[in-house]
Amino acid sequence: MKSSIASSFLCIILATSCSAFAPAKHQSSARTTAQKLSVSDFSLLLSDAAEAVLSTASDVVDAAVATAAGSSSSSSVAEPTGFNPTYSKASYYTTLALYVASFPGLWSQIKRSTKAKVKRKTYVSDGENAKGGGGKELRQQAGEIMAYMKANNYEVADAGETITFKGLVARSTSQAFFLVFCTAIGMASLALVLQIQFQDLELPIIGTPNWFLLTLLSPYAGIYYWQSGDRVDDMKVKLSTNDDETLNEITIEGNDEEIERMWRTLDLREKGMVKVEGILG
Repeated sequence: MKSSIASSFLCIILATSCSAFAPAKHQSSARTTAQKLSVSDFSLLLSDAAEAVLSTASDVVDAAVATAAGSSSSSSVAEPTGFNPTYSKASYYTTLALYVASFPGLWSQIKRSTKAKVKRKTYVSDGENAKGGGGKELRQQAGEIMAYMKANNYEVADAGETITFKGLVARSTSQAFFLVFCTAIGMASLALVLQIQFQDLELPIIGTPNWFLLTLLSPYAGIYYWQSGDRVDDMKVKLSTNDDETLNEITIEGNDEEIERMWRTLDLREKGMVKVEGILG
């Protein structure tokens, strides 16, 4: 509406200016048309045109202000100032102390891999006079134990009240790879801790150290285990029975893993424990 009024006003001004240079016969018709417009109509056109110009200028200024505000806000987001992340130093150093205290367990794991974990356990089985039948004489129980030890490369070293068996335990490839894997994980975690703790450290020759190169030491754990060679384990077995010969008692001392395999194979029950059948049988 405002733009159409302004256009009409401009057309009238052009028509008036052009009439000054037109021939005489045309000037009379132009003056006649101009005279038809009263003074009040002319002032109304002027006010409407001025209002339209002011409105357009106001819109341009508002757009410029909005553009400037948007650019300033984007620059403030892109370049934050005064942002300093914080953390609890007490919590950080407590966690670091716990890690340092537990890290020697890795070396202990490597050292213990070359030695047997010796335990002493007592098992029982049904004797010759057990209720319901199916029991075993003490001699039969001893024969089964002897056959098991022979099958697992154990030889009788001392035959007395307590029978001592000696056996050669070969090195395990899977155990060596397991130690290498555990050492690599431990060294990687140590490297992460050192990288966080010493971020700005620079050494004279190598500059900023790459702590994760410590993981290259992990194969030495497997080498240490493998160089320890095969080990000789001792197994001590003592058999006895009660006065009624209803219960045989077998006391075993030796490698924990070998004891675990032995009682499962010979279907023994640990003394003081009740055997419970599994859900799947």
